[in-house]
Amino acid sequence: MLTALSLENIALIERLELTFEAGFTVLTGETGAGKSILLDALDALLGGAQGAQGARLLRRGCERGRIEACFQLSPPVLAWLESQKLELEEELVLSRDWRLQDERLSSRHRLNGIVVSRAQVLDLRPLLLDLTVQGQTQQLARPGQQRRWLDRFAGEEQVPLLEAARIAFRHWRVAAAALAAGLADRERLQQQRQQQEQLLEDLEAAGLDDPLEAYQLQIEQDRLAHGVRLQQGVMTLLARLVEGAEAAPAALDHLAACEQELQQMESLDASVALLRERCTDGLVALQDLARELDRYGACLESDPERLAELQERLALLKALERRHGLGLGELIAWRDQLRQRLAPGSADASLAALQQDEQSALQLRDERAAALTLTRRNAAGELESRLMAALRPMGLANVRFAVAMEAAEPGEEGSDAVQFRFSANPGQPLAPLAEVASGGEMSRFLLALKTCLAVADPHVTLLFDEIDSGVSGRISGAMAELLRCLAQQRQVFCVTHQPLVAAAADHHFRVSKTVEEGITQTRVSQLRDIGARQAELAELAGGDSGETHSYAASLLDKRVA
Repeated sequence: MLTALSLENIALIERLELTFEAGFTVLTGETGAGKSILLDALDALLGGAQGAQGARLLRRGCERGRIEACFQLSPPVLAWLESQKLELEEELVLSRDWRLQDERLSSRHRLNGIVVSRAQVLDLRPLLLDLTVQGQTQQLARPGQQRRWLDRFAGEEQVPLLEAARIAFRHWRVAAAALAAGLADRERLQQQRQQQEQLLEDLEAAGLDDPLEAYQLQIEQDRLAHGVRLQQGVMTLLARLVEGAEAAPAALDHLAACEQELQQMESLDASVALLRERCTDGLVALQDLARELDRYGACLESDPERLAELQERLALLKALERRHGLGLGELIAWRDQLRQRLAPGSADASLAALQQDEQSALQLRDERAAALTLTRRNAAGELESRLMAALRPMGLANVRFAVAMEAAEPGEEGSDAVQFRFSANPGQPLAPLAEVASGGEMSRFLLALKTCLAVADPHVTLLFDEIDSGVSGRISGAMAELLRCLAQQRQVFCVTHQPLVAAAADHHFRVSKTVEEGITQTRVSQLRDIGARQAELAELAGGDSGETHSYAASLLDKRVA
């Protein structure tokens, strides 16, 4: 329930604070006074009035504007707040601030003081308000709108079916996309097969196995290419270590002599033992080095044939890397992929798996869409009877209404196309509602529809903007009774010009326009006493006269009675 609304610098309103109660509330006033501003403000608060519309909503000459509304919490709203991980309060306070700076208008939504996105507000909106305006032909024409109304009428049981159908459709769409990609790959592979087979043959012929092969071949090539110089180096080193060179003793002889001297010193001073051990370790290490050099020298040999073989292999590997712009490891991985892709039957097996997945997903999609179709057909029959029962007292005794369902392209909401068909006069065939209903008939139909939907969705506040426009007094009386009955179960607001509708309300607000110091302002006042209400009803009935006052008094007397 909407409990409070405040506006600051919105349209012709400088500052306004209103409180509301349960039941049926009407707003009346002369044409142009700004009665619809309050509904426009609520629409803007809940995600409407984007771009230029928002700029027009801001009061002329002002750089800031604000709309704030308070709502009592309902179970669906509580569930939504929990799903968004927003902190629960005793009430829900929703606000929207506008700021004009450097000719750019920006706005920000807050929920209980926390900044939220417009997408979140639009998601919350249907849980708070349902706004209906006279002649909503555009809404009727929106793709899927009549189907969504039918689903709302079907009730909470429809929600899990819709979610299941949505999930199944998305799963099928992914599987279908994967199958399409697989078919495209196969076609592309067939077109490129000869080229890829030749490529695989080249890579296989190269005998690629080790990503480090080129590095290891380069090392071996360098050793063979510089074998003579390396042999000379080994001989020089062994001469200095073992044999001696340039009339000098070998390094090992020197170190052995050092060890012997340290042994003699150790016999005289035990503290020299550590030095002697280090010298011994050095001698052993040098002897190991000499043996390793000897083995290394023995491996060095001149092999022109092996060198030519290595150089040819390295040239092949480098040519492959340059041709394909890939390293050796990447070439090996590519070859393995080509082996798998070009293996007999591999593409067919993969495609068969994708086809099986798509068929399974398709079957589930159609099963869940069929479950939706069944519940919709059941709900359609019930909606037809309830709508006609609601329409007949409103001057449509011969009305006929049908919910036509036809198969449609499957989507996230099933595979049904729903169309409301309508006939108000005998002999007139059923035809699409948006094409044949007059303005007054459309007003009555929307009121009857929202009344039927209210049974399935009892928590939302209903707002009607001149829904009774274009109807006669007798019919407006029937509409007033319907609104009054509807308000016994939920909060209802209605902007009206009809005294019969205004008289049926529990709460009455008058919207007026004044000019002070050349500035036009809209004011809203609640008519609390019977005299003020009678005067306003008389104004609606035709002006300030004895007859209109008598008529207004009789309407209020009937309501009290």
